[in-house]
Amino acid sequence: MSKITFRERARYWFDNTMSRGTASLIGWLAMVSLALIVVVTVLTLWFAPNEPEGVTGPGHVLWLALMHALSPGKISSDEGSTAYMSVMFAGSLGGIFIVSMLVGLLSNGLKQKVDRLRRGRSRIVESGHTVVLGWSDQIFTIVAELAKAQASQRSSVIAILAERDKLEMEEQVREQAGDLGKTRIVCRTGRPTEPHDLDLMNLAAARSVVVLSPEREDPDAHVIKILLALAKREGVHPPAVAALTSSRNMAAARLAGGDEVHLVDSDDTASRLIVQSSRQSGMSVVCMDLLNFDGGEIYLRTPKKLVGVTYGEALHAYQTASLIGLRRPSGVVLNPQDDTVINADDQVIVIAHDDSHVRLAAGMPYIEDGAIVEAGRPRTEPERTLLLNWNGRAEQIVRYLDGYVAPGAVLEIAADHPKAGTGLAGLRNLTVNVKDCDTTDRFALESLGVGLFQHVIVLSDDRFDPRHSDTRTLMTLLQLRDMQKALGEHYSIVSEMHDENNRSLAEVTQADDIVISDTVIGLLLAQLAENRHLADVFGYLFDSRGSEIYPRPAASYVKTGAKVSFSTVVESARRRGETAIGYRKNTARNNPPHYGIVLNPDKTEPIVLEEADSVIVLAER
Repeated sequence: MSKITFRERARYWFDNTMSRGTASLIGWLAMVSLALIVVVTVLTLWFAPNEPEGVTGPGHVLWLALMHALSPGKISSDEGSTAYMSVMFAGSLGGIFIVSMLVGLLSNGLKQKVDRLRRGRSRIVESGHTVVLGWSDQIFTIVAELAKAQASQRSSVIAILAERDKLEMEEQVREQAGDLGKTRIVCRTGRPTEPHDLDLMNLAAARSVVVLSPEREDPDAHVIKILLALAKREGVHPPAVAALTSSRNMAAARLAGGDEVHLVDSDDTASRLIVQSSRQSGMSVVCMDLLNFDGGEIYLRTPKKLVGVTYGEALHAYQTASLIGLRRPSGVVLNPQDDTVINADDQVIVIAHDDSHVRLAAGMPYIEDGAIVEAGRPRTEPERTLLLNWNGRAEQIVRYLDGYVAPGAVLEIAADHPKAGTGLAGLRNLTVNVKDCDTTDRFALESLGVGLFQHVIVLSDDRFDPRHSDTRTLMTLLQLRDMQKALGEHYSIVSEMHDENNRSLAEVTQADDIVISDTVIGLLLAQLAENRHLADVFGYLFDSRGSEIYPRPAASYVKTGAKVSFSTVVESARRRGETAIGYRKNTARNNPPHYGIVLNPDKTEPIVLEEADSVIVLAER
């Protein structure tokens, strides 16, 4: 090995000092400036010792050399010999380069400082704030809903940490989330997987944490890594909620996050909602109303005055809130048995437009017994369902549908996807047929005999990017709606889409239900960030076991065309072992945003239900 020379050592030392940043560069520049001033002073004393006129000594010459180096324009007023003028000109010329370099270094250093401030690298000093880790299209829904939920607070803060530019994040939130009222948005640029960057968010003082599934390849691995980084932190761990795209990663995520993290299975939740919406028209609208903070919201309360009262009696206890179930130490139960007694350690689950509306009524409401219709339970008949297109969650959707339908039901799958109909072994109630079909082609759709089916499900094809996939879904919906009008056919249509902005376009097709999967997951994350105990309630609602939401003919509950109070509807449903939570007017079923659905009406408010209207109930199948 050759010996390292002095020149190499000097160059290595110089390179290291230069790489230390602006301060080191300015230090070198100061040394060069000092050398220039000393050289100019020495040359002036040597070649022109008595110049300029009035010089008092070497110190005065040194000061003049400094002024010429810093202010090259001073040479224009100099007078003296050629030697003196030549030395000062050389000093001024060197000063031009030094001052130019100094200005450039200072400008660059200041720019770097400003860029660092723009990126948001200072530690947040807020308390009681909600932290969002990661970035996806769901963030706009989450921010908007959290702002609504915290509107009654004097001030609230939502802090976002993502690998994006701070100003870009703030601008997009302002544009997409709309008016946030008193809620402030604080963005920080950083990697949520890095503990050092997590420290910027002051997590110990945070109210809750939301972990988003990023829009990248293998997003669940990224979420799990964030959960590991959160778990590694010392000190207080605020409650957290995270979304996963695949059920297969739930076990690993639970192990990474621990007990403080509640996990939302995006595919599972969207699949359940699609299946329920396909069987009960308006189900997606009901669930969206329950999930957002605009209308009816779900609250948990511990009313001491209802201890010892049965569930059936408590159904009439609230005038402006609807009782839907109980949260007991053993778990959540919706629409329990009529004679279930409310215990001291139970919480009631109610739907209300605001927590201030959850108050007990002054007395029992008036019930119009003469308007109540005594009807038997609806019979479940084998159904025929048509599934158009295929994607990664389609197998799960088919299996959930198999748990709902009666034995002998038929499912026809029509898609040109190479994996269509695979992995469906072991179904109990469904008979499945698979056909190759381009679902955007009118003649191909007509060949399916769509009028023979009661329900049609249009899925988003995952072979295309979300925008193009939504466009193809819109084409299919338009074809189906035109076929219905032309042939006079009647069947429910539920479609899956990605972008909430396409809902207004899809409304032209008058589809019965449109499930925006990303929006649903965003709403659910916002709800759980505010109250994680609601996870069991929504999990129960989306499960095929136990009571579910059903829109059923109004004529089965009260006399149609007669003016009745909603309390009468509640009482009629109670006698059937059901819990009424609202109704749907058929004349407004195509009018956004609620499509004729009214949740949690005032129980004393008179309503008139017609033959085509529905009562929305929690009931067993």
